[in-house]
Amino acid sequence: MTSAHPDFSHVDGQSMDDTDLLRLLRANPPDAVKTLNGELIDIDSARGTCRFRFEVVPAFCHSNGRICQGGFLTGMVDTAMANAAIAKGKLAVAVPTLELKISFFEAMGPGIVFAEGRVMRWGGSVGFLDGDLKDEKGRLIVHATSTIKIVRPKANAANGGAHRNVGNRR
Repeated sequence: MTSAHPDFSHVDGQSMDDTDLLRLLRANPPDAVKTLNGELIDIDSARGTCRFRFEVVPAFCHSNGRICQGGFLTGMVDTAMANAAIAKGKLAVAVPTLELKISFFEAMGPGIVFAEGRVMRWGGSVGFLDGDLKDEKGRLIVHATSTIKIVRPKANAANGGAHRNVGNRR
């Protein structure tokens, strides 16, 4: 096992370039991304950035289908931030959220939104992320910040170097 992340315990992402990482992540989207009608657009592991495209559908909306419920928008921007951190760690880390702050700037109805997540600070065990959600016209809908725990694989001498497997993938 080369990763502390349960979805990537069988993958050696350290030897992959961004094209390979992107191909792997696109081929295996988690159910939450599928539910949110998400599509991974781009990653940059060196910079720690990630971009997604999501489709807000009427089923996500209240007020006669005109306003997307904030939890769906939160999930979208959180997905982009978490994947930015996963890309920065080259799939070797789990990145459970310690704190998440969301600011809603505009209402969003059915349509396409783009989420960008960025690693702002990458430490030994804690990372700081931020992200935006914008509509097709470039209007800022949501801004978010997140603090994550960076869980790296650890060797376990008792069982011949196996790694601990913790964390959740969003």
